Amino acid sequence: MSNKIYTVTLGCPKNRVDTEVMLGLLSEAGYEPTIDPDEANILLINTCGFIQPAVEESIDEILTLSTLKKARPELKLVVTGCFVQRYGDALAQQLPEVDLFIGTDGFQDIVRHLQDMESSQPELLVTPRYVMNSNQPRILTTPSHRAYLKISEGCSNSCAYCLIPSLRGPMRSRTVDDLLYEAGKLSQAGIKELTLVGQDLTAYGLDLGNTSANNLELLLQGLLAQTTIPWLRLLYLYPTRVTAELLQLMASEPRLLNYLDIPLQHVSDHVLKAMRRPFGSQHVHAVIERIRTIVPEAAIRTTFMVGFPGETEKDVEEIANFMQQHRLHNVGIFTYCNEEGCQAENFPGQVAEEAKEERYTHLMEIQAPISQTHNQAMVGKSIEVLVEGLSKETELLLEGRAHFQAADIDGCVYISDGNCNSGDIVQVKINEAHPYDLVGEIVEKTEG
Repeated sequence: MSNKIYTVTLGCPKNRVDTEVMLGLLSEAGYEPTIDPDEANILLINTCGFIQPAVEESIDEILTLSTLKKARPELKLVVTGCFVQRYGDALAQQLPEVDLFIGTDGFQDIVRHLQDMESSQPELLVTPRYVMNSNQPRILTTPSHRAYLKISEGCSNSCAYCLIPSLRGPMRSRTVDDLLYEAGKLSQAGIKELTLVGQDLTAYGLDLGNTSANNLELLLQGLLAQTTIPWLRLLYLYPTRVTAELLQLMASEPRLLNYLDIPLQHVSDHVLKAMRRPFGSQHVHAVIERIRTIVPEAAIRTTFMVGFPGETEKDVEEIANFMQQHRLHNVGIFTYCNEEGCQAENFPGQVAEEAKEERYTHLMEIQAPISQTHNQAMVGKSIEVLVEGLSKETELLLEGRAHFQAADIDGCVYISDGNCNSGDIVQVKINEAHPYDLVGEIVEKTEG
């Protein structure tokens, strides 16, 4: 019997890496990945369960794929990831269509679990302790010119709104040598953009006993010295550990992209305190000013949460004033979800959903012209763009990204004229700007 496996990955890039490791292990064991669920005999969904919309997306995907089993009862449906870790014991009864559940730990043994599926317990749920390593096979699911490097697993912060520590376990860093070895393989494979991911990149190495605040910089120096990857990108940076040393390295090394994704979540002192964030408004302003001083050309991205318990209209206006003062390149706004099991679940002062939506709309309306102004400043300039391939909107355009546009997060550059290939790095003259996207034409090819 053929062993063809169809996979779906939901959620963050860290989840994508887990899927890629599973695909590598399965391929080595004789399973054949397929992009067509109709020809698969195993369906695998790697889920997200961080917030309620992610939970709903996971359930929808499970129910959608489970319909294939009605026509083909021999199909096996496997569900892994944060959704499983979060709801554990209740899932086997609520989703009988699923043949095997695996939480955020255990996927590294996916081959054995599939082979033992008939005799296994219907759910595999253990305390997360696993950390991937470079010896494990991995099949990239990104375009061939870019990849993610997961430098750590879990999180040891204790934000009141967040379930990640309970879903993914405490912070666990990989060693520098292991990361450099994997990055070297990716470099040899022709990767043009390597994005470092972790729940908190700036805490890298602290759990290994390396108490220096410069562990991330040491890793980056190794990546710069031992690979030839043109673009190195960082996701995500905790506000309290964006050091001057990191910024100075970014300012001096063109391959380390001047792009900082720093999830602030709020700027009001009392809301930050309620969120269990270990900093206040003064630090938030100071970190932005430090970045602008050392790396004046840096593109800064952040996220803000509205509707946290106890938040007032005055607190929201403090965010609005911050946005207007600092005029960041990209800002994501999302509404607080009162998740079962998080510290804030029973906090007083819960905000009505209607008020959350009004605050969301208010801040998004402030950011749109700011982003438009940043993009408008690009018109007439030639900028470096990594070409992704044909546009998702129309085959008449190519699509790429500048250094200030992270894949699947920010906007893009549409290329209306010029010849190149997916994975090329080209100079594009910008002739049109929109709030989140740019349009231009190729004037020079800089990387093949």
